[in-house]
Amino acid sequence: MRAAMLDFLSRHRRERLDPITDRLVATILGENPSYRLDVVSRADLRHSCVTNVDRVLGLLADAVRSGVRPHQNDQDPAYDAARATGQRRAEQGMPLDDVLRSFRVGGRLIWEDLVERGEDVLDAAALRDIGTQLWEVVDATSAQVATAYHGHERAAVRADEQQRAELWEGLLTGRARDVAFARDAAVRLDLPESGDLLVVVAADLDRRGAEERLAPHATAWVRRTEGVVGLVALRDDSPTEACAALESVARADRVALGVSTVLPGLAAVGEGHRQASLALRAQGTTPGLAALDERLPEVLLLASPETADRLVARWLEPLDVLSGPEQRALVDTLTAWVAHGGSATRTAASVHCHRNTVVNRLRRVADLTGQPLADEAPPVELDLALRARRMGLGHPGG
Repeated sequence: MRAAMLDFLSRHRRERLDPITDRLVATILGENPSYRLDVVSRADLRHSCVTNVDRVLGLLADAVRSGVRPHQNDQDPAYDAARATGQRRAEQGMPLDDVLRSFRVGGRLIWEDLVERGEDVLDAAALRDIGTQLWEVVDATSAQVATAYHGHERAAVRADEQQRAELWEGLLTGRARDVAFARDAAVRLDLPESGDLLVVVAADLDRRGAEERLAPHATAWVRRTEGVVGLVALRDDSPTEACAALESVARADRVALGVSTVLPGLAAVGEGHRQASLALRAQGTTPGLAALDERLPEVLLLASPETADRLVARWLEPLDVLSGPEQRALVDTLTAWVAHGGSATRTAASVHCHRNTVVNRLRRVADLTGQPLADEAPPVELDLALRARRMGLGHPGG
């Protein structure tokens, strides 16, 4: 009986390939609306149908001959037609469900044709055996279609991610000074090419939440190794509204945000990224908005670490010889004294001690550092040294 089955399948493949293909093309066009949208040409559809019907009939004969269920090997050339169809339909944007539905239709039409032609040639048991093997082949073929389809999608996503990463890398390193690059970046990020914008940097951020809070400002975001970078296009050339929204983002997410000055378009994003990164470093991990213009002293120190080292060495390292409690008391007093513009009275209220205690502590610092501390006149250098120490700058012997 097996010989009769194989003889029947061989003749059926030779004689019925074209009629089954014609019927399949017509059925797909009639039952599957997606194929009527000119996404897939009729010539493409027929080529796919004829090659896949031919492969299914060939695989069916192989399965009947061997008595083994069809195996799914991604390298098996017998599934080349299925894989090619899956990849091509993914490229064309055809929904995978519609593609797989067409393969199920193909399986049904092949089975109907086999029954119609085989009833007078084979007994019922042989036809049932062929039917079982046929649906195994159709399932295996459909799986290869889906695998190839998803493979193309993943490759497309990776390619898009790579292109997007290269686009952002170009923006952040100043390539947008090239007009063509800036124009392409504007289109792909849906941002104005020359309108005013801000660059935002954060260690982490809920990008979707940020977009919602910043609407209707146009934004674009990317996650990088060092954190999240965003571009915020300003409306009416005013940063006030955008900065208020960014402040709310910082509060909601309890994160620190570094923000650049207002930049004249994408060509300045590279400089803006540097500014925002410095502002974020100046802010540290304290949640809140760190605008560059409000962190200029810290930015200057970050831009000149050697100067920061010297300031800390001159004003604060001499205090390191003291015990922890005494050192903290002096540093806290110095910080409050600078913050209150040199007023010993207000400093005393701030650090909860008598005014004379403040005066004595200032005198103690002057003795240790060799730097005079005149009442009502905090040195700018001391202010900078305290800021540098708070940012972790300065080291012994700096």
